[in-house]
Amino acid sequence: MSSEINMPISMDWSKDEVVQAVNFYEAIDQAYGKGVERERLLSLYNQFKQIVPSKSEEKQHFKDYEKQSGQSAYHVVKKAKDYESGDIIVMK
Repeated sequence: MSSEINMPISMDWSKDEVVQAVNFYEAIDQAYGKGVERERLLSLYNQFKQIVPSKSEEKQHFKDYEKQSGQSAYHVVKKAKDYESGDIIVMK
């Protein structure tokens, strides 16, 4: 992941929540590289949803991330939900 990407995080989040969000975004980045295990990605997404339960807020964070990175968190998560246990998620 490029060190120049400003991850969409909130100043209201705790240190642990920021770490969880960054881990989720790193998994998204991995899906665009060598791939990421479906279960790991969905687990990180579920943790992210604990931090950002609002669908509209999630969409805004995903939009901000895509603008910075060119990578769609929405499409990665959608693909992971469509795949089966044990699959590796790789975006092309």
